[in-house]
Amino acid sequence: MKLFSFLWRALLFLAWSCGLCWQGLAAEDSLPYTQTQDVVYGEVHGTGLLLDVFVPKGRTNGLAIVDVASGAWYSDRGKIRDHTLAQMYQIYCARGYTVFAVRPGSKTRYTLGEMDANLKTGIRFIKERAASYRIDPERLGITGASAGGHLATLAALKPLAAKPDGKKPTERFSSAVKAVAVFFPPTDLVEWEVGKPTDEKLLRSLLSLPGASALSESDLQAAARKSSPLHQVVQTEVPFLLIHGDADTVVPLSHSQRFVDAIKKVEGSAELIVKPGGGHAWLSLPEEVRSMADWFDKKLGNAPVPVP
Repeated sequence: MKLFSFLWRALLFLAWSCGLCWQGLAAEDSLPYTQTQDVVYGEVHGTGLLLDVFVPKGRTNGLAIVDVASGAWYSDRGKIRDHTLAQMYQIYCARGYTVFAVRPGSKTRYTLGEMDANLKTGIRFIKERAASYRIDPERLGITGASAGGHLATLAALKPLAAKPDGKKPTERFSSAVKAVAVFFPPTDLVEWEVGKPTDEKLLRSLLSLPGASALSESDLQAAARKSSPLHQVVQTEVPFLLIHGDADTVVPLSHSQRFVDAIKKVEGSAELIVKPGGGHAWLSLPEEVRSMADWFDKKLGNAPVPVP
């Protein structure tokens, strides 16, 4: 998946250099937001966890979107550049949303369980500072693509409860979100394709760190289920929107189809938009970002100003 992420970035750069880039890659002063980079939202073993904040220059709506900046379970500034190219920040901020691009860490340093914990720390951090950002902490949306979509979905299904007496201020807030909209997320780490187990090498790279004691086969499978949104589906009032291409050779469409079916089976709200011919991302992705923004407007209660 790291190779695909590299090829995707290279394709976007080629389109840009040829004059085929999307609208919005204009001069910085024409963008509808101001960006604050590398805000420290937590600390793990003496290492800071980082996020970027995108604040609308114009009207704000008091709402926020958490963008999980992760691809192939690598979390670096390149992922934020990818989402900038997809116009995520431009589209959401133009509608008044404040966007927090949370980097939950990379698989070279963190396991999936730790990335999940880091993301929830980020959500709590945002809620704890909601007043200073002038946002409603009870109406957070969360989004992400590929690995970011996986982590966003998993975090939404298993939120941490608030601890009123928590020693850390952030612990006094839950990590619950109001709505989830994601692109082509891996939802099943047990079977990557229906009837075909996920590659063991990939699983071990996600569920244990280099130098750590090797997990037994049974422990590996148990950890894979625990880290799979499909196998963690519970009754929830949180609505889900998934957008997935039917030509995706990296994360099969079945991941989204099975997840949506599972949510509906427990009488939850889940929608799937299938992009005809869409692979693992596509050049017209901003069109689907706008569709997601429309969906968030409805689910979070935004009344946006007309967007040209």
